[in-house]
Amino acid sequence: MNLYQKIFKEYWNPYIAISIAGVVSALYFGITGTVWAVTGEFTRLGGHLLEWFGVDVSNWAYFGLVGLEGTPMTRTDGWIVIGMLVGALITILLSNSFKIRIPKQKRRLVQGFIGGIIAGFGARLALGCNLAAFFTGVPQFSFHSWIFMVTTAIGTYFGVKLVNTKWWRGKPALIKGGVNPAVNQKVKKKNIQPVLGLIFACLYLALILYFFVIGKNLLAVACIAGALFGILIERGQICFTSAFRDLWISGRAVMSKAISVGMMISVIITFFYLQNGSVALIKVAAPSTAIGGLLFGFGIVLAGGCETGMMYRAMEGQLLYWVVGAGNIIGATVLAYGWDHLGIYYALVENWPKVNLIEQWGPMGALIGTLAMLTIWFLLSNWWEKRFRYGKGIQHGAKRRISPVTEEV
Repeated sequence: MNLYQKIFKEYWNPYIAISIAGVVSALYFGITGTVWAVTGEFTRLGGHLLEWFGVDVSNWAYFGLVGLEGTPMTRTDGWIVIGMLVGALITILLSNSFKIRIPKQKRRLVQGFIGGIIAGFGARLALGCNLAAFFTGVPQFSFHSWIFMVTTAIGTYFGVKLVNTKWWRGKPALIKGGVNPAVNQKVKKKNIQPVLGLIFACLYLALILYFFVIGKNLLAVACIAGALFGILIERGQICFTSAFRDLWISGRAVMSKAISVGMMISVIITFFYLQNGSVALIKVAAPSTAIGGLLFGFGIVLAGGCETGMMYRAMEGQLLYWVVGAGNIIGATVLAYGWDHLGIYYALVENWPKVNLIEQWGPMGALIGTLAMLTIWFLLSNWWEKRFRYGKGIQHGAKRRISPVTEEV
């Protein structure tokens, strides 16, 4: 019972959760030749929805870039996303923590929707979100990921400035009555969720075995990896929004430091695969990367969560993040249209290079240089945390620590 308590009732140390995610993402790349990513599949889903409504997207250049063949059920990226949702839902049910939650301020639904659109547009402009353009992009030694990381941090800073305004926050939602109005509400809802979680886990395991039996091994691997990612982000409460946003609000750097450690692990394992024949996935380093990062960082703060945080919070029953997800798909689809129809590609992407750090610095130079930059990020985050708590930030620390800029709970 103590083991069950530790696994399903207590959240995991983020360093452990993100380090395991770093290992899994690198192994997934080594096995499949592709990376942990979600917004590319969101974009394809937007394309499918347009097709279902009779819109011809066959000549949209962006869908030619990301590929629109098949369905989410026949693509590894599709099963990564499905697996993340299922994995998160299973652990949420086993921990008995699913509950439909509607924001007390209904304006948060509109704000989350707008934030989702901006984040989805920015992510696809940069050819990846916090995963493909950041967490799994840096281990690929793609220089565009560093541009995206820095500009995302800047974007979150301006996002925090906006959401801290009275105009954005609106009037507080006051609740009449006592703090603990009903003591007996706990009585009858305690056993069904873990049972449902176990049923879902068994059904999902059966699906994985089915894929192996019929010879669709890559889909089976994607199912496994997706579920592991979902479990890890939910149990570790991994959210890239909080990694950056918390630095500006409270100075808290735990998530930021944990992500840097997880990426270091992923870098080392991925480097081994790249030196043994795997092909690095390098994206263009262009103005679109910087602008996309700024928009993405700004949008995820307005939305209250990035793609990882959005997914497990949606599975917790938080209605806001279903709205954010819808906005994300719309934003990504708008970018897909504007890529060639509005000239975005020609203005911000065309003729800019794909920069592979291994080619630029040599294998060992890229490995040591990337690990050094991640170490510097870790140390800077640690310095910022101490400075905020004990230095200049202490004058405003109390005010910032009670800032309303938090995810819905």
